[in-house]
Amino acid sequence: MRVLVVGSGGREHALCWSIAASPLLTNLWCAPGNPGIAAVATCVPIGAMDLAALVSFARDNAIDLVIPGPEAPLVAGITDAMEAAGIACCGPTQAAAQLEGSKTFAKEICDAASIPTPRWERFEDAEAAREFVRRRGAPLVVKADGLAAGKGVVVAATEQDALAAIDAMMDARVFGDSGAAVVIEECLVGDEMSLFALCDGTHALPLGSAQDHKRVGDGDTGPNTGGMGCYAPTPMFPPALEQAAFEGIIQPALAEMARRGTPFRGVLFAGLMLTSDGLKLIEFNVRFGDPECQVLLLRLRSDLLPALLAAHDGELAHFDLRWHDSAAVAVVMAARGYPEAPEHGSEIRGLESAAAKPGVQVFHAGTIADVDGRVRAAGGRVLTVCATGSTLQAACDSAYAAVEAIDWPEGFYRHDIGHRALVR
Repeated sequence: MRVLVVGSGGREHALCWSIAASPLLTNLWCAPGNPGIAAVATCVPIGAMDLAALVSFARDNAIDLVIPGPEAPLVAGITDAMEAAGIACCGPTQAAAQLEGSKTFAKEICDAASIPTPRWERFEDAEAAREFVRRRGAPLVVKADGLAAGKGVVVAATEQDALAAIDAMMDARVFGDSGAAVVIEECLVGDEMSLFALCDGTHALPLGSAQDHKRVGDGDTGPNTGGMGCYAPTPMFPPALEQAAFEGIIQPALAEMARRGTPFRGVLFAGLMLTSDGLKLIEFNVRFGDPECQVLLLRLRSDLLPALLAAHDGELAHFDLRWHDSAAVAVVMAARGYPEAPEHGSEIRGLESAAAKPGVQVFHAGTIADVDGRVRAAGGRVLTVCATGSTLQAACDSAYAAVEAIDWPEGFYRHDIGHRALVR
C-alpha cells in the first residue's frame, strides 16, 4: 500500500513509526513531517491545512490511503476532499468532525444519546456569559466552542478566573473565531482519563485507554496544555470500567451520529472523568490524542495499517487487535515559555544517546533540522520521550533516564508523569 500521513507532530511520528513496520506497506509519505519522521517516511513540504495541494499530491502519487493526524484538517474537510477525488481517507467527514470542532455539537450529541456529561450552557454574548458566572458561582469550566489546539479550556476555581477566561476568549479573541462562543459547564471532581476507539460508522474497535497530564507543571499546577505526558494502562480504569464506557458512551455516540446521517469513521477519543456519580464525558476528539497516541501504539502488537483500512471500508465487525502486557510512558519535553510563548531555535543534542536506551522511543513533535543537520526546537511541545517496561515504574524510570540523556537547557518537562498511579 501507498500511504500518506498528514501532520508534523509527535502523534504523526508515532503513526509513521507504526505504519512503517507493516508488511502491507510499499511507500510511506508524511506531509509536512519533521526530522524524526524523515527516518521512517519521505517528508513532503505541504502544510496539513493545504487541502488542495494534499489532494493533488495524493492523486499524482496514487496514494491508497490517507491518514490525517491532527484535528484541524479533519474539521476543515480533508476527508471529504480526498473522497471526492477518489482517494481513501481514514478520518471523519467534516460534518462528523464537528464532534470536536464544536463543543456545542458534542454536547447536543450527548444529550440526544443520553451520554452522561456535565451540565452546560452555551453563550454567544460575553455579558450574558459573565452574568451566568456571577449567578452560578465557581468553580466552573469555560471552553472555547471551536478548536483551540488543546488550550481553549479554563478550569476556573474562582469567579474572577471564569470572568477572565470569558474576557480572553470572547472579547480579546485569544483563540480567534473559536472563542466567539463559549460553553460553560459544571466543574467535575475525579480521575480524568482518555478512551480510544477505531470506528467504521457502525462498529467500534477498542484501542485502549491512557491517562494524560494536561497541566504544565509538576503536581498538576499551572495552565492547561495540549498534554505534558501520559501513561497506559491506568489502574483507575480496569477492563470492566473500560467496557462500561464503551457501551455507555462510545456506542451510543456512534448510533446517534449514524441516525443523523453523519456516520463516524476514524478514531474517536472520549475524554472521561470518573466521578463519585460514575463516568462522565468531558469532551470528544476525532483523532488520536497527542501524546496518548504514542503510548497506545507502543503497546500495540497488531499491524495498525489493515485496521485503519478496515475502518475506512466499514469492515471492523470481525476485526481484532492484540496488545503487549507492558506499560508505556510518554514524557513531553517542551520549549521554555510554553504554553504562552515558547522559544524557538535552540539546538537539541543527545537524541541518539536517549533513543539507544532499552525500550525507549523518542518521537519528534516540534523540531526542524538546520542546514548543518542540527535538530532545533520549532514548537511548544518539541519531543515526546517514550519508554515501555514490565511495570509502570520501570517504564517511568526508563523514560526519565532517556530525558536526562538529552542535552537541551532551553527545554523543560514534568517530573511526575504517572504519579496518580504510582502513589496508589
